[in-house]
Amino acid sequence: MKRPAGPIDPRLTMLAHDLIDRVADKWTMLTLEVLTEDAPLRFSRLAEKVTGVSQKMLTQTLRQMERDGLVTRTIFPVVPPRVEYELTPLGLSLGGAFCGVWVWASDNLEEVERARRAFDAKAAQA
Repeated sequence: MKRPAGPIDPRLTMLAHDLIDRVADKWTMLTLEVLTEDAPLRFSRLAEKVTGVSQKMLTQTLRQMERDGLVTRTIFPVVPPRVEYELTPLGLSLGGAFCGVWVWASDNLEEVERARRAFDAKAAQA
């Protein structure tokens, strides 16, 4: 992996840390995954697909994703109001960047499982 040449803009460092904090969050990752596979989605359908998330946590996650430009929230002027969520091109590109984690996991599944078994066996003997 190469690091950019020269000094790094402190704004870039701040943004990278902020995005890592945001995207490393379990609910953001799961929401990103669901919206990548199946969108647009209404809040209730999204809540069903993001297993285990509370209404409050999903609301907070979607608001932050919308603030970061990752999600669009479309309100339809009907009664009762209908709201749908969908990834923006920026959100889709972030999802694409994290596909690398899936590729890495697939490529290294056996090795990680071996390492875990070896570690657990040593821990059990201690």
